[in-house]
Amino acid sequence: MDNKKKDLKERKKKTILMQPLELSLCVILVGIVGVTFTQVLFRYIFHLSLAWSEELARYLFLWLAALASAYAFKTRSHFALRFLVDRLGKRTQNLIRSLVTFIVSGFLAIFIWKSLEFTISMSKQVAPSTQMSMAVPYSSVVVGGALMLYYVLRNWWSDIRSEGKGNNKSQ
Repeated sequence: MDNKKKDLKERKKKTILMQPLELSLCVILVGIVGVTFTQVLFRYIFHLSLAWSEELARYLFLWLAALASAYAFKTRSHFALRFLVDRLGKRTQNLIRSLVTFIVSGFLAIFIWKSLEFTISMSKQVAPSTQMSMAVPYSSVVVGGALMLYYVLRNWWSDIRSEGKGNNKSQ
């Protein structure tokens, strides 16, 4: 009975932590559909063209792609070639997993750093139709990269801890 309560508490904790990213993805997707629908409605029913709608939909799509990539890291849904690694011993698998995590983390750290530099350099430029700072759409890459790095390291740490308990949950 105690394990069931602990499991339920752990699932509630995970659900609360998962919600912001998933909710953001849903809101952005609804926003893209809403903006695009509004543009179609205005163009074909009212014979007017909204100058800002295509631009806003494009920037929302950037955010959707960046956050969806982070979500894929979170759920370990990215494509992986495991057929060779799965044939190796447990210790070698753990070593390769740690090496891959190190390489991916290094790439993401450089990716975030360069994206941040670019975002800062573009912060004074404004979008033509919406007049928003170009730092807003470009910051999606920084935020998405930071979330990807967080989830890569979190998954790796979770794997290390579960290995210590003799119970590997990695996919």
